[in-house]
Formats: sequence, structure tokens, C-alpha cells
Amino acid sequence: MRSMQKRHREVYDICNMILIMALLIVVVYPVWFVIIASISDPKLVSAGKVVFWPRGITLAGYKKVLEYAEIWRGYANTLFYTGAGTALNLAVTLPCAYALSRRDMYGRNAVMALFVVTMYFSGGLIPSYLNMRDFGLVDTPWVLLICGMVSTYNLIVSRTFFAGLPWEIQEAARIDGCNDFGVFGAIVLPLSMPIVAVMGLYYGVGHWNEYFNAMVYLRTRSLYPLQSFLKEILMQSKLAETMLATETMDASGLMALYEQQDLANLLKYCTIIISTLPMLVLYPRMQVFFEKGVMIGALKG
Repeated sequence: MRSMQKRHREVYDICNMILIMALLIVVVYPVWFVIIASISDPKLVSAGKVVFWPRGITLAGYKKVLEYAEIWRGYANTLFYTGAGTALNLAVTLPCAYALSRRDMYGRNAVMALFVVTMYFSGGLIPSYLNMRDFGLVDTPWVLLICGMVSTYNLIVSRTFFAGLPWEIQEAARIDGCNDFGVFGAIVLPLSMPIVAVMGLYYGVGHWNEYFNAMVYLRTRSLYPLQSFLKEILMQSKLAETMLATETMDASGLMALYEQQDLANLLKYCTIIISTLPMLVLYPRMQVFFEKGVMIGALKG
């Protein structure tokens, strides 16, 4: 009986490992292909000869991207939007979630219901644009920081986390003379570093990948984030593919378009790597906060 259970367990482990390896390949290979395509000869990439390893290694794409002044401007703008926007998101979301998690807050369920309604119903894009315009935020950096300052989903997750903290610790702090701000800043927040890190990562990734609001609200190129310039490069690549599909020009024109498409594809891969590198470096460093116990050091005995 035990040998049969052991055999079933071994078969399960093997199947589970095969499934995990297949999922790993599905997730990792696209990233690996973009990496090798960014340092390979674009003509070989377009011909489908670059599959697992780089061929015709060249750094011309990275050199061209780094010479592109607007890429650096977009990078600086994105760093500002991500840093300042995430700080504002946390400064609004965490206190609001803590207040809604307190059992002695009158009417907290009604307020929470109003937040939940916004997850299913919204005014739409045009009213939002008119709102930003009337506030004088259109074509300013503030529109990307203020628009969507609170995510209802993140608010619910944070509220649930705060509600799980021992109420006795907060009551003890109140007996010792702390007011609501003191309890939140001195007691609750130090115990909540895991949720602070998770929310910071969620908001940070959202700001880093933001391009739609910039496309709607910004007109000045000097304010564009990095993703807007990446979108332009992708559009140039698609335009070259569309023009090649028509084939309504002479041989020299077609050759020029082929070269333009190869260059656009190379710049696309290089820009993707440059734009995702900070998040790829930051995410593993944030993992330590995901694994820490919430109540370590909170109670003795």
C-alpha cells in the first residue's frame, strides 16, 4: 500500500515538474527572445534565423537608442512620474485603508460601498478629460500623478491587511496616549511593511508602464514618459510593415523600407529591454518583503 502511494506521489511530482517547466518556458522565452534579438543582426531576426541564441552580435541598436535624446528625456520623466506618483498613491491609499479598517469608524461600510461602486461604474473618458481640463491639469505633469491616485482594488487589499492586525495593540497605544495619527505612524505602519512594499510595487509598475493617460492628456513632447516614445517606435515598425505589404514602389524604395523596418525592429527590442530593466531589477529585491511575517516583534511571550 505504501509503495503504491509512493509511486503515485512520484508520478504526481514528475507531472507537476513537467507542468512547471512548461509554464516557465512559456513565461521566460519571450523575454529571452527580446534580449537576444536586441543584440543580433536585425536582418537575421527578420528572416527568422534567431531562435534560441544571438547571431551576428551587434550593439548598434543600443548605441542608436542611447543617442536618441528623447529616450533619455522620457526615461527621466518616467522616473519622476513613478517615484512621485507612487509616493502620492501610498500617502492617500494607506491612511484611507487604515481608517476604513477601524471597527470604531462610524459609517465605514457605507463609505466602502461608495468606493466599490467605482470599480464597476465610471463617468467615462470624455467626462474625465473635461474634469482634468477644468482643473487646469491637461498638458501638465500633475495629470499623470493625480489621475487614478487611488486604486479601489489596492484600497480593499490594504484595508483587509490592516483589519487583520491585532486590535489590542492599537488600544494599548491609545491608553499610552497616542492619537489616531500616532497609532498609524508609530504602531500600524511599522507592522505593515509587507503591504507597503506590495502596494508600492503595484503602483510603481502601473506608473512605469503608463502610456494611455499620457496619450490622452499630454501634448508637449518634453513631458512624455518613456512608454510614449516606445509606442512611437512600435508604430513606425508597423507602418514600415504596412508599406512593405503594398509593394507599390520601385526596388530601391523597397530596399530602403526593408532597412527602415529592420532598424525599427532593432530599436523596438532595445527600447523594450531598456524600459523593463529597472522593474526586472527591482522586483526580486521586493520579494523579501512579501515573505516576512507581519507580526514579527509585535508581541512578546
